[in-house]
Amino acid sequence: MIDGALPYLRCPICARPLVRRERTLRCAGGHSFDMAKQGYADLSAGRLPHTGDSAGMVADRETFLAAGHYDFIADALAAAAPSGFLIDAGVGTGFYLSRALGETSSGVGLDVSKPALRRAARAHPRAAAVLADLWRPLPIVDGVAAAILNVFAPRNGAEFRRVLRPDGVLLVVTPTAGHLRELVTAYGMIGVDPDKSQRVRDSLDDYFALKATKSLSQTLHLTASEARTLIGMTPSAHHGVTAPENDVTVSAEVTLSIYIPVHTERSTSSHSGGLS
Repeated sequence: MIDGALPYLRCPICARPLVRRERTLRCAGGHSFDMAKQGYADLSAGRLPHTGDSAGMVADRETFLAAGHYDFIADALAAAAPSGFLIDAGVGTGFYLSRALGETSSGVGLDVSKPALRRAARAHPRAAAVLADLWRPLPIVDGVAAAILNVFAPRNGAEFRRVLRPDGVLLVVTPTAGHLRELVTAYGMIGVDPDKSQRVRDSLDDYFALKATKSLSQTLHLTASEARTLIGMTPSAHHGVTAPENDVTVSAEVTLSIYIPVHTERSTSSHSGGLS
């Protein structure tokens, strides 16, 4: 629900606090932002250069995640996330955020995909959904987040550092080079860049220190339909990937990296950093 997140949100134009008037969020500076009838708030403050995942991709993702195939990732995030206000940067359907909230935490999910936010807005009663571009300054108050979740999504080191509490943690999930390798090899699914891990670290090094990494893996036994759904929820869906016609066994391999904020002159800047 958006009301629970309002103390942590700020105007994306002037950074003043926001209040809700029915289906509009307003600040004292006279700026107003609409709330969609599905429950998410539009704090994009201008035209977005990209629209994120399509309705088809989001539907496939919700179906695949609901079947429990990536529960091993959700469980690891829930175990690593402290109690408090959580931000899911690249929230998608809200699956990971809702699992990480536990019994007392509240949170907000940020995404540029409207189809995803329609689902994220109803994923959990203590989670709000906000249309916002991770490439831009985030509509979040300084230093309020106990944790930021970042699962298969872009990373904005400067902004993540700004909105995270000094004792907070950044939880980043990235695929390994072997992730879904059976589908990559046999069906032409897009593979993971072997330099992915290093690029992630490079994008965060000015603002965070790597505290720990955990290798997470699961062998997935998928029907042909489930495999097609998995392909459909990824960018491979747009690249003419051949769909399996029979059941397949797939290796899901990811890394959970736990970062803590560092204090540097650059890390306290409110300007948005580069993503990778």
